[in-house]
Amino acid sequence: MSDSVVSKKTYSKEELRLLNKKYHLLSVEDRVRQLYEDFSENEVMLTSSFAATSALLLSIFAGIKPTQKIYFIDTGYHFDETLEYKQQLSELYGLDVVSVSASEEDHRFTSENQTWKSDPELCCSINKVKPLELIKKRFNVWVSGLMWWQSDHRASLDIFEERGGILKFYPLLDVSPEERDKYIQEHDYPFHPLIAKGYHSIGCKHCTVPGNDRTGRWNNSPKTECGLHL
Repeated sequence: MSDSVVSKKTYSKEELRLLNKKYHLLSVEDRVRQLYEDFSENEVMLTSSFAATSALLLSIFAGIKPTQKIYFIDTGYHFDETLEYKQQLSELYGLDVVSVSASEEDHRFTSENQTWKSDPELCCSINKVKPLELIKKRFNVWVSGLMWWQSDHRASLDIFEERGGILKFYPLLDVSPEERDKYIQEHDYPFHPLIAKGYHSIGCKHCTVPGNDRTGRWNNSPKTECGLHL
C-alpha cells in the first residue's frame, strides 16, 4: 500500500457542475480514460467489493490503466464465493489488489459480540468505514461502481460528488441493469457465483440473503447502505 500523499483539493459547485457536464457526454470507457487526463493515477483510489457484477468496472480499468491499485475492504465476513471471485478476477485481469481491514482487536470485538445482529450500523462502521477512512486521506478521487437504480440514495447522486473530503467518481452511475448485463454477456465476463443462487447484491454473509437488487441486504432492517457512500 502506497504511503504517498497527494495535494488535497476542494472543488467549488461550479467546478463540479462542469466536470459532470463533461463526463455525462462520455461512454463509460471514455469516462475512465478522461479520468486519467484530469487526474494523476496516484490521486485515484479505486475500491471494489468483488460482488455481483464487479467484472464490468474492473475489466474497464484493467484495460485502460492496468497499474491502478484496487482496494478491497476485507471485512472478515465475506462469502467464500466472494473471495474465490476476487481471486478469479485478479488472475483474469492481472489486478493489483490491496486488502484493507479493521484492526485485529476491532474485528474480534464484532465477532465476539455478533455486532451485525444488535447494531449493523456499528458493525459496518468498524469493519468497512473506519478502515477505509485511514487510507482515504491519501487520495483526491474515490472511484466506485454505484448505479442510480440500486437504491433511492444512489438515485440522488451525480457522476462526481464531493463527500467526506474526497471527490467521488461513479463512472457506471447511469448504466441500467439491462445495459450492465448485456455488456457483461457480450464480453463474456464472469458473474459472481452467488448470482446463480438468487443473490443480486452481495455483502457480508451474516447480512445478505437472496433477493432482487439490494432487497437481500440487511434483510428485515431499514438499513440500505453500509455507510461508505453516505
